[in-house]
Amino acid sequence: MTRAEPLARTSGDSSAEAGFRRRLLDSMAVAIRERGYRDSTVADVVRHARTSRRTFYEHFTSKQDCFLTLLNEWNTTTIEHIDAAVDLHAPWRTQIRQAIEAWIGFAQQDPSILLSWIRVGPALGDDARQLQRDTGDAFIALIQKLTGTTEFAAAGLRPPSRQVATILFGGFRELIATTVEDGNEISDVIDVAVESAIALVGPRDR
Repeated sequence: MTRAEPLARTSGDSSAEAGFRRRLLDSMAVAIRERGYRDSTVADVVRHARTSRRTFYEHFTSKQDCFLTLLNEWNTTTIEHIDAAVDLHAPWRTQIRQAIEAWIGFAQQDPSILLSWIRVGPALGDDARQLQRDTGDAFIALIQKLTGTTEFAAAGLRPPSRQVATILFGGFRELIATTVEDGNEISDVIDVAVESAIALVGPRDR
């Protein structure tokens, strides 16, 4: 007796599944804003999503799986937002400010998710550490891409090395995190962040 082939999903089924997944991710974000990741539960997520634990486990293997998926999506969107905000034909110093303002502006939209990524994520095991590494690589690639434009080249500038780009990424991330933790406005660090970036990637004194 041959095994029956599973029925193919219709486009409507796929759309519904995507809708449930979206609701669960959005609800994980709500739970984090309300209680923080560690104190949030799957019950909190499904309550906000107005669905069942069974539906949750059809999409995610655990609370952590849902959390890491949310962080990956959030960071990917952050990078896309920064990339789209930069006018590649603007003077290179202006491009740096545009990138930093876009990064900080996006962080302001959801500081709870930002802090969860920076403070909680690294302690959640191998999958979380790999996500941190992959995200860092993506930000470093973005920094090198944005500093490899014709405006930078015309000023005699080259993209920073991986080491310097890592300092930029890690330093800005920590600066934003501590600013949020201290209860200060993230936008207050824009000027110092711009000055630091220009110092690191700009012309060197001969």
